[in-house]
Amino acid sequence: LATVAAHRDWWRDAVIYQVYPRSFADSNGDGMGDLEGVRSRLPYLRDLGVDAVWLSPFYASPQADAGYDVADYRAVDPMFGNLLDADALIRDAHGLGLRIIVDLVPNHSSDQHEWFKRALREGPGSSLRDRYHFRPGKGENGELPPNDWESIFGGPAWTRVTEPDGTAGEWYLHLFAPEQPDFNWEHPAVGDEFRSILRFWLDMGVDGFRIDVAHGMVKAEGLPDLGDRDQLKLLGNDVMPFFDQDGVHEIYRQWRTILDEYSGERIFVAEAWTPTVERTANYVRPDELHQAFNFQYLGSHWDAEELRAVIDRTLDAMRPVGAPSTWVLSNHDVTRHATRFANEAGLGTQIRTAGDRELGLRRARAASLLMLALPGSAYVYQGEELGLPDVVDLPDEVRQDPAYFRGAGQDGFRDGCRVPIPWTRAGSSYGFGDGGSWLPQPAEWAELSVEAQTGVAGSTLELYRDALAVRRERADLGAGDSVTWLTAPEGVLAFRRGDFVCTANTGSKAVTVPAYGRVLVASGEVTVSQDGQAKLPADTTVWWAV
Repeated sequence: LATVAAHRDWWRDAVIYQVYPRSFADSNGDGMGDLEGVRSRLPYLRDLGVDAVWLSPFYASPQADAGYDVADYRAVDPMFGNLLDADALIRDAHGLGLRIIVDLVPNHSSDQHEWFKRALREGPGSSLRDRYHFRPGKGENGELPPNDWESIFGGPAWTRVTEPDGTAGEWYLHLFAPEQPDFNWEHPAVGDEFRSILRFWLDMGVDGFRIDVAHGMVKAEGLPDLGDRDQLKLLGNDVMPFFDQDGVHEIYRQWRTILDEYSGERIFVAEAWTPTVERTANYVRPDELHQAFNFQYLGSHWDAEELRAVIDRTLDAMRPVGAPSTWVLSNHDVTRHATRFANEAGLGTQIRTAGDRELGLRRARAASLLMLALPGSAYVYQGEELGLPDVVDLPDEVRQDPAYFRGAGQDGFRDGCRVPIPWTRAGSSYGFGDGGSWLPQPAEWAELSVEAQTGVAGSTLELYRDALAVRRERADLGAGDSVTWLTAPEGVLAFRRGDFVCTANTGSKAVTVPAYGRVLVASGEVTVSQDGQAKLPADTTVWWAV
């Protein structure tokens, strides 16, 4: 770990790269990415200029929800390799100066977890059932769910079990797929188990954890009815009886004491969907977690006024708790921003049309430069540095998102952002592996591959490499908790940080702005006149050295 420990408080301005293991690199030609594949591509990530790598789940799992249904938290699923592969990946990453963050899934397990299997086997009254939320049903014969909660993936959040004697029995709670029963965090054995899991991976050398559904775990006492039949629209707009309950914070205070026992500045990152950025700030108080994803920013449109408001609100919310803001544009659950920005505003974060791809890429490049200029930490989702769009026309028969098969689910089209990324112009899967890929890649991805973009001036990959190199070199980028806004034309964001200025034109027409100094990086062509004025094209961001 010595190679990565030099930068104190590294996480405050870190650029963290999300690897979706099944879609990053396939080392054995089975069409599925794996840990050895990730390990082989670590030099690429070092050269890209990121500080840390966050790996989506690779634990033993039946893969009912792409690994977010964990059967064994201390084992690697054979499709990804084994614990020795994980150990080698961590060691190699550290040798290259990269840190490794792993996913932790504490809200629910797989229905194939040993605890849950025993709970079913032992029947009503089993002490193992107390570690989940088992309840008798309502109605004359218990035929109705215990309450009216709905699954995020669609349908009721309860499934009735068949008891060992063959009769219809109790119901269990699953806020996601039926294969993902929710843990009962009121039971002490659950907390004990996860504290042990944390230590297991910390002892392996990981540098932190991204906590899945960090706003879940604790449920309101008595599991009260919601009384609203369109619950999915309430998500993220209100405090729900199963999300963002105040009790989660005691869990994180306990976890923080464990993390602080370990050297090397290990961190926690929360996936916390909350109604407001102010409530998100509760998760990153000094004795809790280090970072929380900024979903309010991810959901913003490419609009200067809206972006400035969410930037100000985020910085204002994080400042009192002393936490860095985090900025993110894409991940494994939302349509890639190159496609979101290719469509008209207001369609949400799940979009099923390609839109204007040229416009989307131009905006995506500009948005990425804007994000990387903001104070705090930034997250990059694999392939966004290549300008990859979502694959919106996948055949129905290849889709694997569990929500797709549940009708009125959360979205159901997340496979489009999970298509394996292209490394080379040729090959059965553009260098992803030797045996095709588990989701089909579009033919046009050959020219978006790492090979096709490397060394090409103006390519999206080289734009990211340049921006990340500049960000590392300049102390006035990344760290800090504020920006100084500058007067700018309508549709333009302009702010200063030390001897650095960022200007972003979100409008559809070119504008004239002052040439603040030397151009460091630009997402498009910028013309500077003799009189010190710069012509900033539509959908373009420029970094200036003042």
